[in-house]
Amino acid sequence: MKKAVRVVAALIYRPGDDSRFLVQQRLPGGSRGLLWEFPGGKVEPGESEPEALVRECREELDVTLHVGRQLWAGRHEYPDLTVDLTLYAARLESGEPKTLGAQALAFLTPEQMRTLPFCEADLPPLEELVAGRLGPLR
Repeated sequence: MKKAVRVVAALIYRPGDDSRFLVQQRLPGGSRGLLWEFPGGKVEPGESEPEALVRECREELDVTLHVGRQLWAGRHEYPDLTVDLTLYAARLESGEPKTLGAQALAFLTPEQMRTLPFCEADLPPLEELVAGRLGPLR
């Protein structure tokens, strides 16, 4: 039986430019290495999804995050893993994102994101973002 994980991700605006959002490139060598994704990570036992997102962004980006409303949720079946992914609107409260847990970071428009190789689990919310179907983001 495949492992199943709950994962949270943040749609983080670039301060002063709400047309660009933070994306990160996964580290090489691990699962889905060098693919791009929305920042976030696994929900640990006993954590709420917003708490997990704040913790993951502190650990991996060295930022303090304000988590807003849920924007999207879905499931993706990889050959080795089932991912239940939830995307939240978020904003940076303090800190400049650093590549502590990523190969690279970029603030991109949704159209620019579509040109990058993204993790398959992140493609449906990316397409919703491109199509303008995520609703009011703030």
